[in-house]
Amino acid sequence: MKLEFPSGFLPVSHVIFDLDGTLLDTEKLYREALYYVSSLYDKDCTNEIVLKIAGTPQPITAKIAIEELELPITNDTFLGLYNGYIHEKLGDCDLMPGAKQIIKHFHESNVPMAVATSSNKKSVQIKTRKHKAIFQHMEHFVCGDSDPEVKNGKPAPDIFLVCASRFSSKPRPSECLVFEDSLNGVKAGIAAGMQVVMVPEPHVPIEYGNYATLRIESFEQLDLQYFGLPSVSFDIINEHF
Repeated sequence: MKLEFPSGFLPVSHVIFDLDGTLLDTEKLYREALYYVSSLYDKDCTNEIVLKIAGTPQPITAKIAIEELELPITNDTFLGLYNGYIHEKLGDCDLMPGAKQIIKHFHESNVPMAVATSSNKKSVQIKTRKHKAIFQHMEHFVCGDSDPEVKNGKPAPDIFLVCASRFSSKPRPSECLVFEDSLNGVKAGIAAGMQVVMVPEPHVPIEYGNYATLRIESFEQLDLQYFGLPSVSFDIINEHF
């Protein structure tokens, strides 16, 4: 019998997660870091600037911040200040609501998972160390800032195409479902030929969801059957997972 899917949705077999703001509650920290560097030079970092930067690799983060804020510093100086603020607090990041349950569900349902993040490998190791039991179920990580195969950062599709190519079962891009919180990440996933579920922070304009296949406010609102995946209940959590 041919399966029927809601209009605009297609079945998938693999899942790719963004990390910051999607699985890990780090967006507030990155926002604070931007405010901190801005304040050192008496500049006002607006929400608009934060949204432009969200999801970009660090060289692009520095470039946008320096241009938008008219900072009298080099990229290296900016990143030194920015990362100095962040790295002191990275290891204490909590998971986003529902992240533990959705990863547990995919693992138990034998759905292959991977992470595609703009962060470098070192910072990923720091920010995930508190949750090793969760992240060990990812088949692999692609760290855009330190991966030589990722030539262009989000919103270019490179990181998601590289991530899909590294699954052992070699899915087509169209067989991968991306979870993202930023507009740059959503655009990257769509450009890669994938469906994208946007799970944004509350301050993200509602119209940004128009770029995604689906926008939800949290994982708890997700109906996985739209994408031909086993449905999930968020009522039960295995604390030993």
